[in-house]
Amino acid sequence: MVRLYEHPLSPYAQKVKIALREKGVPFDLAVPSGMGSGGADGEFTAANPRAEVPTLIDGETAVFDSTIILEYIENRWPTPALLPVGAGERARVRMIEEVMDTHFEAINWGLGEISWFHRAEGKLAQTLTANAARQTRGLFAWLERQLGARTWFNGEAFGWGDLAVVPHVGTSVSVGNRPPAGSKLAAWLERVLERPSVAETIKEARTFNIADSNVADLVAKGLFKREYRDHRLEWMIKSGGMEVVLKGLEAGNIRFTEDFS
Repeated sequence: MVRLYEHPLSPYAQKVKIALREKGVPFDLAVPSGMGSGGADGEFTAANPRAEVPTLIDGETAVFDSTIILEYIENRWPTPALLPVGAGERARVRMIEEVMDTHFEAINWGLGEISWFHRAEGKLAQTLTANAARQTRGLFAWLERQLGARTWFNGEAFGWGDLAVVPHVGTSVSVGNRPPAGSKLAAWLERVLERPSVAETIKEARTFNIADSNVADLVAKGLFKREYRDHRLEWMIKSGGMEVVLKGLEAGNIRFTEDFS
């Protein structure tokens, strides 16, 4: 049985779960304990020295990084194919995935820092939220152009390009940034949310109750550290949140990628 270490709110884990469900691969889910407090260990950290989700265990094979996991899934269970045919089309959907995993993920993650973890209040929160909304509109316009006349980002059929986009657009909707009514992107979102693999994955995210998890208090006390890696750190600084970063460093409640040992 395949085991997937994940968190329901992780868009990186969501795209992997959608891929496994599209392939009909049975798998167990596990949320690593101690991941944000520096206490993660065992099979999870042995498989992934970065101590990040998702991490996939398939027998003796352990794979980390969501894109590499998708590639492993596609190679290990080639039917039904999730990548389109042709080198150019495959490159196109992989570029869409790259933009989603860096530029788009950082925006939604930053909004979580404000609304869930209360990193900013008042004018600073308003500035960051307004910048996030503006940046999201720009990405929606970019996605609209990438979709073009296609039914799916992947082309004629649902696939890699679509499962890479839906976790991020779905999260944007949940925080109040919705694709324009009547847009091709809005119509695509309606279609894609009807797929069983997507519907189950999004339901897992929406039923996770972060309000009762007490994580914001743990962050404030320095007992839980949010990871400010590469694109997330860039987003916070360029969007006006340098103060957030400096306060987090002083309080010791932000972290960066784990050192290898």
